[in-house]
Amino acid sequence: MQIAVPKEIKNHEYRVALTPAGARELATRGHSVTVQVGAGEGAGFSDADYEAAGARLEANVDTLWGEAELILKVKEPQPEELPHLSKGQVLFTYLHLAAEEKLTRELMKSGVTCIAYETVTDRQGGLPLLAPMSTVAGRMAIQAGAHSLEKAQGGSGVLLPGVPGVAPGKVTVIGGGVVGENAARMALGLGAEVSVLDKSIPRLEVLDERYQGRMKTVFSTADAIDEAVRESDLIVGAVLIPGAAAPKLITRAMLADMKPGSVLVDVAIDQGGCFETSKPTTHAEPTYIVDGIVHYCVANMPGAVARTSTQALTNATLPFVIALADKGWKRALADDAHFLPGLNVHDGQIAYRAVAEAFGLESVDPATLVR
Repeated sequence: MQIAVPKEIKNHEYRVALTPAGARELATRGHSVTVQVGAGEGAGFSDADYEAAGARLEANVDTLWGEAELILKVKEPQPEELPHLSKGQVLFTYLHLAAEEKLTRELMKSGVTCIAYETVTDRQGGLPLLAPMSTVAGRMAIQAGAHSLEKAQGGSGVLLPGVPGVAPGKVTVIGGGVVGENAARMALGLGAEVSVLDKSIPRLEVLDERYQGRMKTVFSTADAIDEAVRESDLIVGAVLIPGAAAPKLITRAMLADMKPGSVLVDVAIDQGGCFETSKPTTHAEPTYIVDGIVHYCVANMPGAVARTSTQALTNATLPFVIALADKGWKRALADDAHFLPGLNVHDGQIAYRAVAEAFGLESVDPATLVR
């Protein structure tokens, strides 16, 4: 199969969809891997590294995309990339379409087959291709939040771990999944006072047992969120409904109850954000202030630690890439009931119900498309 790895062009996106080690695995199986010149530089992988792994380098973007049967990316196609997509090609990347109606319609129009990392499942009900980046984003959320609390960044001037004689800052994490647990773990490591809100009692039991009661576990209700808003120095939004838009849990009116200079970090921003006042930001300008509250809403947080993120992403995606390359997309998805939910768009049709429902469109059963 002809596999293409373009250079990511989203603002401050330094990741690449495939490491040289991943390219080598595909090349040894007889597949042709073409990597855009300079695609790996941001993650610390040189063109020479890819050539040594058996990949071919291509500087011409039109040629790269035009020859590809399978396109591997990290982020959703940017406007200037959309004209390169056509019927018969397969795009495998993060898409988060429930928050992107214009992109969804453009992908439908192109006829391309789109498989989204974030909706592939596993036997435990998890999201194995989202998990590594969720781990990175969760850990980064506390770094970003701690920095945003500094007075020079518009924050309240609170040091999360405190110092002897001064109480630590209070961190609330809304959502106890992969992002939430990793954020809470980092905050605990810093010495902050940490609470995790979630609607799953079994999940709260796991966190309570795993961390030996060092973090407060709270059943998530409107009252619990109200209390968190009043008391927290830093709130991390880590709520995920797979493939669907995130619920808005903190309204603009609620910001008036927060301590001035408190910080909101919205890790759900790829899915539209879980705070009413959230809007996507970039690493170039990561924060903004609304009603005295600092908002950090970078849509590609793991892009800032591109080497770690690229390695973690390839570790997770490579078995699925190999299946697509060896079998073709239809058989690969038909053979794996957990890979099948990754199919979001095919030949103008939406194959993921939550995406269709977000925009009032019809969806088709993905199983009918792989027969």
